[in-house]
Amino acid sequence: MKPEQQSPESKPGPTPLPPAARQRLQKVFEHARRCAEKKDHDYANQLFTQCVVEDPGNTIYLQDYFANLHKKYGDNKKGARLAGLKIKSHRSTLGKAAGKGAWEDAFQAGCTALALNPWDIPTLLALADACDQLRHQESQLFFLRYALNTSPLAVEVNRQAGLALQGIGQFDQAIACWQRVQQASPQSEEARQAVARLSVEKTISDGGYDTTLLTSAEGEQRPGSSSIAMHSRDTVGRSGNRSLDDSINREDDVDANLSPEERMKRDIAVDPTEINNYFGLADIYLREQRFEDAEQALGRGQQVAGIGNLQFLERIEDVQIRRAGHQLAIAEQQYQREASEPHLQLVQQLRKQTNQVELEIYAGRTQRDPENLRLKYELGLRMKRAGKTKEAIPLLQASRGDPKRKTIVLLELGECFQKIEQYKLALTHYEQAVEACGEEDSETRRLSLYRAGVLSTGLQELDRAEHYLTVLAGLDYSYRDVADRLDKIAQLRNSG
Repeated sequence: MKPEQQSPESKPGPTPLPPAARQRLQKVFEHARRCAEKKDHDYANQLFTQCVVEDPGNTIYLQDYFANLHKKYGDNKKGARLAGLKIKSHRSTLGKAAGKGAWEDAFQAGCTALALNPWDIPTLLALADACDQLRHQESQLFFLRYALNTSPLAVEVNRQAGLALQGIGQFDQAIACWQRVQQASPQSEEARQAVARLSVEKTISDGGYDTTLLTSAEGEQRPGSSSIAMHSRDTVGRSGNRSLDDSINREDDVDANLSPEERMKRDIAVDPTEINNYFGLADIYLREQRFEDAEQALGRGQQVAGIGNLQFLERIEDVQIRRAGHQLAIAEQQYQREASEPHLQLVQQLRKQTNQVELEIYAGRTQRDPENLRLKYELGLRMKRAGKTKEAIPLLQASRGDPKRKTIVLLELGECFQKIEQYKLALTHYEQAVEACGEEDSETRRLSLYRAGVLSTGLQELDRAEHYLTVLAGLDYSYRDVADRLDKIAQLRNSG
């Protein structure tokens, strides 16, 4: 493991997934969830693994990935039999791939190791380190907190967690980690210095003091000094015996000690009219899941740029969507851990609230950009989820002109028409969706085949139903209840 954190400025930023890839992964993820619900844990793990490997920065994928493995092993805290022997080669592959920067190979090896034992500390720490290298901060913290829950007193776990938490200003949690390192290793000078330094940084942060007070011995205070006073800009001028070069060097040293948040706040104070700094500060807060702080930072920038500034308005809307989704993900995770009625009710409530937030935002965006087919699709989808089926249909019909979404739109329209009992229209759209998919094996094609087969059965069009369900069974015989439905068709033929 690495001895210390690499500074964020020295690492390349994470490369965002193309929209098409994100949409494809989301479909894989939804299929994985259905498999997990059916207790097909091995197949679900394969699908969740694909999501994690291709998008390791997505903590929702990680939550479901681990929840599925917990259920598979009944929370036994040790994984499969003889996992300790089998897992070593995968750890080695992970380390070699990470050393070469082959990140997909690294996460594939890591997930293969965790599939044997999701509580394996070396693998969890190695994946946390990989996320750190890729600047997937939320995922890094996810792996570290997971490792802490598994082994709360382990020295290396607490050490890495302490380094990561201090890097984002979570001083109380970081101090707690370093204190556990001290308890396990009383002679650790690194832990002693970390606790002292973080205690001072916490005091300065809580009091709103200037971090230039953390200065060196030549007339400057060291970390851990008990003297804290407000910074004055004319200190250097009054000293009289400090050269201009010394002053510049001192400013450079001070700047190096500032956290990204402090640096961005300072830049805003120096030039409040530079709007990009407000976006930068909001991004820092979002990485730490401090959604209210992010919205407030963007709100201050919006006041500077003007209330009508669409760039700020849409960023604020994005934060609101992300915050609602984050709250829902936490509730879903709680329900997976304890499938109680109160937790289920909370999930259902938050799903409605999240959809309502998104519906209102996309309604506003559609009004501002009425020719945007993607926005019509997004709004139509939220209308459908809200039970406003008749309002969703014209929006989805309008979005059929977008070739990227034609297939999924046809499927959604089929479900809408079926909901309002226009069964022939529904079947026509399911068939069009199947045709639009071609021979590609995708979740959309499978679902379209399934919907067409089920509805044809209900309409007593057994030849049609058998055709679609047989094609589906050829692609995935375990898909939902396709095998039972084919048996039902055979029974209907025999009884006729």
